[in-house]
Amino acid sequence: MLDRIDRLMRSLAAFLAILGGLALVAVILATVASVTGRALLWAGLGPIRGDFELVELGTGFAVFAFLPWAQITRQHASVEILTMHMGDTANKLIDMVSDLLMFAIAVLLTWKHWAGTLDKFAYGETTFIIQYPIWWAYASGLIGAIGFVLVSFWCLFLSVRALITGKNEFHGQNQSHGETAH
Repeated sequence: MLDRIDRLMRSLAAFLAILGGLALVAVILATVASVTGRALLWAGLGPIRGDFELVELGTGFAVFAFLPWAQITRQHASVEILTMHMGDTANKLIDMVSDLLMFAIAVLLTWKHWAGTLDKFAYGETTFIIQYPIWWAYASGLIGAIGFVLVSFWCLFLSVRALITGKNEFHGQNQSHGETAH
């Protein structure tokens, strides 16, 4: 059962990261097309109308879409200069506390993002040039934020379990040092 949940969480994180990557590719292509259009005004081309608004939308989505993958693969920045000399139990405790804090941050971030989405929806505010509702951008980021909460909770669960059982079962990774478990 836990293996199934683990695969589901990893698949969710990977899927969101891929969507985020595709959003960035779309942003890059739109930017290149817009800049090229500006450079070729003499040939009858022009920039994409509202290009910076599209960049903001795609980039915002991508940032939130990458958070679950960064969490589940333990790719957030960490300083190991002190922890590398600590025992396994101390490292498991540090990992559990950091996962608890990351889960708390994910919940707070998602909660405030949800409130912001509702506010933008209620006000009916739109972007200046394209005139798409701003809440769409907020809602797109909310998808990744919710994924971040789910994945962060799962990582916290695994950290607590590793602390209690003494076994590192974080996707076959040593939680503290990113080494493959034997």
